[in-house]
Amino acid sequence: MTAAIEAHARALQEGVAEARAGLVERETLVELVALSAVAGEHMLVIGPPGTAKSEAIRRVAQALGGSYFEYLLGRFTEPSEIFGPVDLQRLRQGFVETATAGMLPEADIAFLDEVFLGSTAILNTLLSLLNERTFRRGHTAIKVPLRVCVGASNALPSDELLAAFADRFLVRHFVEPIAHSRLEDLLEAGWDLQDRGVVARASLADVDALARAARTVEMQAVRPLLAQAVRSLRAADIELSDRRIVKVQRLVAAAATLDGRQIASGADLWPIVFAVPTAEHQAQAREVLRELLDESRNRALTQAALEASRGPAARAMRIVERAREILVARPLEG
Repeated sequence: MTAAIEAHARALQEGVAEARAGLVERETLVELVALSAVAGEHMLVIGPPGTAKSEAIRRVAQALGGSYFEYLLGRFTEPSEIFGPVDLQRLRQGFVETATAGMLPEADIAFLDEVFLGSTAILNTLLSLLNERTFRRGHTAIKVPLRVCVGASNALPSDELLAAFADRFLVRHFVEPIAHSRLEDLLEAGWDLQDRGVVARASLADVDALARAARTVEMQAVRPLLAQAVRSLRAADIELSDRRIVKVQRLVAAAATLDGRQIASGADLWPIVFAVPTAEHQAQAREVLRELLDESRNRALTQAALEASRGPAARAMRIVERAREILVARPLEG
């Protein structure tokens, strides 16, 4: 890996650390947003209201210095509330174009809460925006700068059409209210965050450079391991769609890049757990793939690698990173 890419990786590592500082049990969420951005994929977060989903994602956008769009969708949300109103001046000239300033088509990072409540018109427009990074409406057809869109919901949809839409979000993360044992930590962190801003430690240029590097990662050695992992999951009745199986490679390549390597290895397989669609199957996948994921580690995404694998290498790296964070927050005297 070149010195320039190493510098971009260090910058993003600092940005991730800045975004997750002060958050309790949401470190993995922050790290997966960063992984998704580098991989060029989107993410779905499932969990009850009031679990700091939007706060975590907003902090990532601030740490990366990106343009951020956030909206809570409802049954009666109009497309103009997400994509922008019709440009009246152009309409008088006979063209149906959208004024997108400050709206989703101009965002670098987006968070759509209760995304499955969107109308058919909204979801259809979102599909091309998410898949092709293109916004189409009337005479409007523009490429969008979106690096990652995070959708959120209280639960996965049971409707077949909505489930097909949900499959476009490769990364899945399930959050729960803070554990009883960490309520004191939550109270302290919540109090401190009132006065703590987020400093932009990284930039979208870092994300873009790492995304380009990820597309050139050598995957030959890791593909047999990835195929073995998929076979093991299938044997346990944990199915991944063909689309997901192919796209998991992008997560693996992004993980290798963020760990400072241009050759993917078994240490980078851990993102496959977060591509498994349901919480129940993710828990099963950790057990089924325990031995295969034993070497998992990532210096930039220490908590996510640990949560996926529960392996010794990831645990050791997280301990080292946590010690570094403590020293930065509370430097030794003298």
